[in-house]
This record gives sequence, C-alpha cells and structure tokens, in this order.
Amino acid sequence: MYNELKQEKFAYGIMEETHLSGTIYGYIVLQVLSFVAENERTNIRQRQAEGIAAAKARGVRFGRQEKEIPADFGEIVAAWEQKQLPISEALTRCDMSEATFYRRLREYRLLRRDTED
Repeated sequence: MYNELKQEKFAYGIMEETHLSGTIYGYIVLQVLSFVAENERTNIRQRQAEGIAAAKARGVRFGRQEKEIPADFGEIVAAWEQKQLPISEALTRCDMSEATFYRRLREYRLLRRDTED
C-alpha cells in the first residue's frame, strides 16, 4: 500500500509539511498510516458481511423486487407470436420493459415445454 500511496503523491503532501520527506521516519509514518487504513478497511468489510448475513437470516431480500407476470401472459404471448399484437402493446399490457418481457418469455417457454413432455 505504501507504493500505491507514493504513486498517488499522497506521501509528498504529508511529508512536505512535516519535513520528513525521504527520511526513515517518513517511511515509518507512511507504513503505520497504510497499516491503519488497510486494517480499518478490513474491519469495515467484515462488519458489512456480518450485517448482510444477519439481514439474510432475518429473511431480508436484497435487490429489486421481481416483476409479477400477469394472469393472461400466455394469451398475450400467443397473440404476439401470431402477430396479432405489436410488441409495444404486449409490453404495455404486461407492464414490463422489453428485456423483462423477453426474459419472462424464455422462462414461460421453458415451463410450457417441460409440462408438455
């Protein structure tokens, strides 16, 4: 981490004010500061991981909520596949983005194929 700080010229700003630039004391000060910073970052990551694990244990779900599929999704898909319904209308009726519609369409086709077998 010392080399990273030195490359960022962080060392220069600290050492210039204390007149320790290029001395063994300056090097030691930077080593201590980098150790403290790295140690604190490790502690933060550990606390964050513990917090996430505790939230998951309580049943908290992370991320965006899944978009519900409308009850008439099969009918909408059938009409869209038969070119009776433009994609814009299908998206409006499903209240989905195009990417979500196509993802749900793949899932729907997989489920339909599995039930046919």
